[in-house]
Amino acid sequence: MTETKGDPDIDLGAQPSSNTGRTRSLNRRHVPVLATLSLLAFMYGLGVINYEGFDHPQVVLNVFVDNAFLLVVAVGMTFVILTGGIDLSVGAVVALTTTLAATLLEAGWPAGVVLPLALLLGTGLGLSMGAVIHYFKVEPFIATLAGMFLARGLALLIDRNSIPITNEFWVSVAQQRIRFDRGVFISSSVILALVVVLIAAIVLTWTRFGRCVYAIGGNADSALLMGLPVARTRIAVYGISGFCASLGGVIYSFYTLSGYSLHGNGLELDAIAAVVIGGVLLAGGSGYLFGTVLGVLVLGLIQTIITFEGTLSSWWTRIVVGALLFAFIVLQRVVTGVSAVRSGP
Repeated sequence: MTETKGDPDIDLGAQPSSNTGRTRSLNRRHVPVLATLSLLAFMYGLGVINYEGFDHPQVVLNVFVDNAFLLVVAVGMTFVILTGGIDLSVGAVVALTTTLAATLLEAGWPAGVVLPLALLLGTGLGLSMGAVIHYFKVEPFIATLAGMFLARGLALLIDRNSIPITNEFWVSVAQQRIRFDRGVFISSSVILALVVVLIAAIVLTWTRFGRCVYAIGGNADSALLMGLPVARTRIAVYGISGFCASLGGVIYSFYTLSGYSLHGNGLELDAIAAVVIGGVLLAGGSGYLFGTVLGVLVLGLIQTIITFEGTLSSWWTRIVVGALLFAFIVLQRVVTGVSAVRSGP
């Protein structure tokens, strides 16, 4: 009997010996998410204790405002990692999207044409990489690395300079605020990012496609033997990642009102870090989208604390994120190791 590490609700063969065993398995899967939530609460409490004004509601809302584009990109990365893959092209797709949008808008193209064109470009690139990965048996790392070079090269080919965006629609969306109180607001990009999270959560939790995503990450061969659409699902998750990356690029262009071929440099690593810190197994098959949201908030809160400190270099963000990645990877190994020992051969 093949042992899988996928979600218990979409078990591919292993039957739990008792309800108690099933409950323990569920609790183990919750450990990384609970650890991320505890870390987030600890960091916020630390900030409130040490920095004046840290408890203002806008401080938390600014984490969402400043990281709305990363949240959308991380949602797409979650789908990919849940299948046991990786997507290194997302940062370059963000750059390509902003550069293409800014160039076309500067040339006088209407926003109603530029927006869907930018989203189709990222989606098409993602679907192409997914097809190469599945049908030609290319490792996701290599295929998406090629996609990263392709997207970044196209962005540089279009224009190497930063291009300001003055389109009326773009500027109005960028400046739109949803106010809750005086000095307390969020941008329209945050609403868009939260809608993406909600739709993705529904897809992963309550659709057949979502169950297939978990099943492929748990054991792709078993999923194929059960008649699940492995090819279609695997290609689709890279299409979703490409769409989210291009949408993240659009949101980033709202945030900066510019297009630049060097935008999103290293963003793929931030997205992967957010997903892993959020408790999604790098090997695939287990994790929650809620954990990814928490992971993005952790990264944003680290940046906020360093900003409030004022004496630390921005590179401390990378140092802290690297340490957290090591810690959560070890935690994942401990949790999955315990699971394997209890399950037996």
